[in-house]
Amino acid sequence: MSYINAEKVLPRELIDTIQQYVSGKAIYIPSVGKKSWGSQTDTKEYLHKRNVQIYIEYKEGASIDELANDYALSEKSIKRIIRGIRKSELND
Repeated sequence: MSYINAEKVLPRELIDTIQQYVSGKAIYIPSVGKKSWGSQTDTKEYLHKRNVQIYIEYKEGASIDELANDYALSEKSIKRIIRGIRKSELND
């Protein structure tokens, strides 16, 4: 990501207003109409299916260590996936 000097693109009045909230710091201004992560590819769907499969295997008796090795993920990631699926089941 490259930075643009605000003084080169924004009116002085707007810079003065922004400086009341953030002065001397880098801020991110999101683009208008930006699509959400994974909306243009199948990645989001693929990861959801993978995570559900991990949860099914866990419920069928696979250990955290086995799942981490099988899916090339850390044990912490496997635990996070299981916790997330379990939580979504409770909310349904």
